[in-house]
Amino acid sequence: MSATSHLPIELLHVDEHLVVANKPSGLLVHRGLANDADVLLFRVRDALGQHVHLEQRLDRGTSGVIVIARSSAVAAALSLSLADRGAHKRYLALVRGKPPDDGVIDSPVPRSEDGERVPALTRYRTVARSTVARCSLVEALPETGRFHQIRRHLKHLGHPLLGDVNYGSGALNREYRAAHGLHRLGLHAFSVDFDHPMTGARLSVSAPVPEDLGAVLDRLLLPRGPSA
Repeated sequence: MSATSHLPIELLHVDEHLVVANKPSGLLVHRGLANDADVLLFRVRDALGQHVHLEQRLDRGTSGVIVIARSSAVAAALSLSLADRGAHKRYLALVRGKPPDDGVIDSPVPRSEDGERVPALTRYRTVARSTVARCSLVEALPETGRFHQIRRHLKHLGHPLLGDVNYGSGALNREYRAAHGLHRLGLHAFSVDFDHPMTGARLSVSAPVPEDLGAVLDRLLLPRGPSA
């Protein structure tokens, strides 16, 4: 086993059925095609001393909360809980420009990288607009869980994520890297709120904005989280 698999991971919630981990930007959730030796699943496995089951995905560049089951039975129930309309996932997105105060993006996206287009809906609101650069902090609340949904939807809105090499602007990414120290995707999974699949209790877990994004927000005079 590679020594990198013993790197630590912050666990925000732990019970006998599931855990909520705080994923850093740049870490894959599982090996996949990249075949990375160090992935989130291995770190959580090593922290718990048992195999775990992934029912939620976050892009490599996205940081924040991710829910992981401790058994296959819980994984099946967890998938349903997270897909339920009563479940809420909140993301913070650093975007280009000055979007409207709030709105709904209802636009189909591919089910997978080359798959058929399927319905997708994201609600959003603008948390703050920078007074020193033409960018804003947006709270995105996806009501579906499609491939790159938030990234695609913000581009569709005309306000793509900064630091996004797939859907953003290379020139702007270089500008924000040089001027503001943004070396990552400007997307953070801030919180998840859902009914526990085994106990039925409401579970709410949040992850503070990490320093690699928080320091950038400070320079842009933007808050490190959503307002109340």
